[in-house]
Amino acid sequence: MTKEPIILDMDPGIDDAVALSIALTHSEFDIKLLTGVAGNVSVDKTTANLLKLEEFFGRTDIPVAKGAKVPLKKEFKDASYIHGESGMPGYDFPELTHAPIEKDAVDAIVDVLSAAPEPITIVATGAYTNIALLVRDHAEIKPKIKRFVLMGGSLSGGNVSSVAEFNVFTDPDAAKIVFESGVDITMIGLDVTLKALLSNQSIADVASMGRVGEMISGVMTAYNDVEEDGKPMHDVNTILYLLHPELFTVKDFMVYVIADGPAIGATIADTQDRWSDGKVNAHVAVDIDAPAFERWFLEEIPKMNAFNA
Repeated sequence: MTKEPIILDMDPGIDDAVALSIALTHSEFDIKLLTGVAGNVSVDKTTANLLKLEEFFGRTDIPVAKGAKVPLKKEFKDASYIHGESGMPGYDFPELTHAPIEKDAVDAIVDVLSAAPEPITIVATGAYTNIALLVRDHAEIKPKIKRFVLMGGSLSGGNVSSVAEFNVFTDPDAAKIVFESGVDITMIGLDVTLKALLSNQSIADVASMGRVGEMISGVMTAYNDVEEDGKPMHDVNTILYLLHPELFTVKDFMVYVIADGPAIGATIADTQDRWSDGKVNAHVAVDIDAPAFERWFLEEIPKMNAFNA
């Protein structure tokens, strides 16, 4: 089996942690680099959480680099009210025994892309500050990016304002740069992630699924993002999309990012082609087979236990 090489840019954060747990243990991925960014909590904490999960799964072979501490222009405000003070509460991880590499995230990504024989997919599940700096300051490297798979945005309303999703809202200037970069983009936003819920029963079931289940259930139980019918695992949908794109309904749109004013952080699709003259810049996931998402998630835990044995 040919593994897909990927770079993961993340801000764990509980749903990032669960997404990374699946990616670290899945046979179809060749993870070249993990990079942390300020988002759900500070970049020091998000980077430490990447390292904790590497050690938990015995994957310290993958380099980890620390990235942007603050958004490009906007004042930084974390989501510790949702993700806890550490960003990954609910499980007692041991003290770290390894550290990030000395290079910062953007330089590390450039090195990995430059050395790669083929373009690489970059999955971004936090604020897009690192990848915006990448495409802004290193435009020559864009041909080595196969695609961005982004958790973020929404065409149907926000979760931090009436129109804005958290990742885009945290650094809207970065999101604007990314969506205008010309790189192939798949946007996995709230339009699907608020449908792909894990029921309370499923979360309880995960707790009895071995050491990995205990860890994942612990962090999910501590997660304060709650919908009426369960908890969304927003970032996990990016991993599912890489593995099973057929479970998503995707439409191509020109997506505009609003970087200031009362609609700051909004992602607006020109669904009527009023301004974009037929041009598109993103494949936008607009629906998902939600029952299949939950079944797939529960089937992954035993596989992760086998890896972790």
